[in-house]
Amino acid sequence: MLHYLARRILLGVVTLLLITFVVFGLVRNMPGTPLTVGLGDMDPSRKVNPEDIERMKKSYGLDKPWPEAYLTWMGSLARGDMGRSFSRKQPVSRLIAERIGPTLMLSVTSLLLTYLLSLPMGLYASVRTNHWDERSLSTGLYMLYSLPSFVAALFLQIVLVVHLGWLPLFGMTSDNYAELSTLGKIWDVFQHALMPIACETYAALAYYSRFVKSNLEEVVRQDYIRTARAKGVGPTRVMVHHALRNTLIPLVTLIGLTLPGLFSGAVILEQIFSWPGMGRLLFESIRERDYPTIMGLTLMFSILTLAGQLLADVLYSVVDPRVTYS
Repeated sequence: MLHYLARRILLGVVTLLLITFVVFGLVRNMPGTPLTVGLGDMDPSRKVNPEDIERMKKSYGLDKPWPEAYLTWMGSLARGDMGRSFSRKQPVSRLIAERIGPTLMLSVTSLLLTYLLSLPMGLYASVRTNHWDERSLSTGLYMLYSLPSFVAALFLQIVLVVHLGWLPLFGMTSDNYAELSTLGKIWDVFQHALMPIACETYAALAYYSRFVKSNLEEVVRQDYIRTARAKGVGPTRVMVHHALRNTLIPLVTLIGLTLPGLFSGAVILEQIFSWPGMGRLLFESIRERDYPTIMGLTLMFSILTLAGQLLADVLYSVVDPRVTYS
C-alpha cells in the first residue's frame, strides 16, 4: 500500500504541474487583461499615459511572456505565497479562506441530505420493484434528474419569492442581520440557504437513489442472498443486513469523488443566488481577469480532485478487503 501511495502521489504532483501550466496559459491568452477591465470602468474622457500603462503592466507581471510568468508564480507558490488579487487587492489565500465557509454550508448540507434520503428511497424502490408507487417514484426522480439546477433555481425564485414572498431572493443574510438575535440570525441564514440547498440536492438525490436501487438489484441476485433466503432469513433482514451493507461498498467510494465539489461549490447557482462562496469567486475572477485568484482556485480544486480520487481508491480497499494495492 505504501508503494502504491508513493506512486500515486508522485503521479499526482506531475499531473498538478501539467494542469496548472495549461490553465495558466489559457488564462493568460483569454481576450482582455486586468488592465482592459480596469480601464473600461474609467471615465472615457480621461486619457491614460502610455508610461502609466507600461508601469501597470510591470506591476501586474503582464510584461513577461506567460511561460516566464508561470515560473515566477510557481516560485512564489513554493514560498507559500499564492499571490495577491488584482481586483480585490487582498492575498488570494485570504479570499479563499473567506469563501470556504459559505460554500461548505451549502455543499455539506446537500451531501448529508443526499445520503440520508437516497438510501431509504433506493431501498424502498428496490423492494417495491414494478409496483405503481415505485414507478411513480422512479418517474419523479428521472424528471428531477433531467431538470437543470439553474432552471429550477429561477423557477423557485419566481414562485417562492416573487409570487408567494416566503423566502428572500438572494444573498446569505438580510440587511438587518447585525440587529437580529442569535436565533434570528440562524433563521435568517436558513431562509437564504433553503433554495440553494434544494437546487444542489435534488439532482444528486435522484442519481444516488437510482444508484442504490440498481446496486441492490444486482446484489440480491448473488448466491449468498439466495442461501440466506433458503435458510429462512426474513426479507427485511436479507435486504437491510445483507444486501444493503454490500451495496454501500461502491457508495462509500463515491465520498472521495465528491470532495472537490464540497469546496468548489456550484458556480451557476452561487451566481444566481448571489451566494458568497467559492463558485461565485471563481466566476467573478474570470470575468475580472484576476489571474492570481483564478490560479489559486485552480490549484486548490486540482489538489482536491486528485486527493479525492486517491481517497476513493483507499476507501474501496478498506471497505472491501478483497481489493489490495501493491
